[in-house]
Amino acid sequence: MVDWSKIPDVGAVTLLACAFASVARHNHTPASKLWLTAWAMIAFHFVASMFLPVPGIWGSIALFITLASLTWAGELFMWAAVPYRQQRSSSIMVALLIAVNTLYIGLSIAGPAIGWALAPVAVLFCVCPLIITLFSMSRFNHILRWATVLLRGSLALFLLVVQHRPGDGTNLALNAVLFTVYFGCALHFLYMYRRATAGAFITIAGFVAWSAVFVVAPAIGVLWPQLQIESEVWNLPKYVVAVGMILLLLENQIEHNKYLALHDELTGLPNRRLFQDRLASALERARRSGAQTALLLVDLNRFKQVNDTLGHHAGDLLLQHVAIVFAGRVRRSDTVARTGGDEFSLILEEPTNRAEADRVGQSLLQLLEQPINLGDHVVQVGASIGISIFPEDGLDMESLCIAADRRMYDEKQGGSALNGRAAEPLASASASPEQQSGTGLQTAQ
Repeated sequence: MVDWSKIPDVGAVTLLACAFASVARHNHTPASKLWLTAWAMIAFHFVASMFLPVPGIWGSIALFITLASLTWAGELFMWAAVPYRQQRSSSIMVALLIAVNTLYIGLSIAGPAIGWALAPVAVLFCVCPLIITLFSMSRFNHILRWATVLLRGSLALFLLVVQHRPGDGTNLALNAVLFTVYFGCALHFLYMYRRATAGAFITIAGFVAWSAVFVVAPAIGVLWPQLQIESEVWNLPKYVVAVGMILLLLENQIEHNKYLALHDELTGLPNRRLFQDRLASALERARRSGAQTALLLVDLNRFKQVNDTLGHHAGDLLLQHVAIVFAGRVRRSDTVARTGGDEFSLILEEPTNRAEADRVGQSLLQLLEQPINLGDHVVQVGASIGISIFPEDGLDMESLCIAADRRMYDEKQGGSALNGRAAEPLASASASPEQQSGTGLQTAQ
């Protein structure tokens, strides 16, 4: 017979999974994809649980699928919250844990005929994470790795003690496996989402409650067997976690939108809006302390030629390269922003002066004089730089920007000796005379 009373649970989880998928569609991250796969496993878990009352081998298969899919989902949730997921050893770890969970559940359901195999498999819960952690220590080490070793080692010890107890040994062992998986999820999410938001709190609390189900339910069955609690009560933590994860995705999307509103999407640098806000703050600090602040406007001389000759992809690579070079040249207290198509702006805060600003400007010109490799092409671009100093060249943001822009324009029109050199085409030993008199662009030899 089929337990049709599970239909509402299947429907509720399916609807939540669909809602989750709808939100995750706008959040294309590896974590959201793993979460969605795990929720598909949870839905599969509920479908399989409908067939638990079926007698014989089919009921046993349904029980195996019900428990295995629940542990698979938990391991995926946990792996999604691992900050070092890109490590190869992390993939091996989750694969081995899923395999050991599945094997142990299968042996437990198979019955006492092969009960002798439970002990060595229980030991694997500790041995596998420990071996992976020790072998990868020379290249990588993390506190969550050791938390996993400790948690799975405690599980192995508990299983060796209780799994052969007459009567309730198997039930206690399986509940311990599930508790370990979902308590591990709570620990990983607590580490990954250390922020005071509703989504983080609800998700972590939901995982704690989910893991507690596998302790509280058996305890009630032993201590108060006459107390009957509907299965929907034990399923509530699942829905709490689903709601928390949806909130986490929405919070991440809001943070991402805020970031895009203040940063250039191509280079990751502050955009004009954030640049103006930082410049205003820098000027206010300079007024209070009586210090100087420098503004540098940098315009690439040959950016249009790169775009027209090599295409927009090469132009994007050039802008990204310049952004990295500029960001690596200034102090962390300074600001580099992309304020136009091929225009970059820098704010140099105290301690600074005109001589220091001129020195930084010259070093930026020299960096742009160097050949830049853009995949199959090498380009050489010059730049024009305008510098203004607060309070010498202006007492407010607008006057400083006008002064720097005017000087940059004058330099672009007149051209400095350094800029003249930077504007020369790059020539290699294998370049032809035609290549050496072109646009300053050439294919890498």
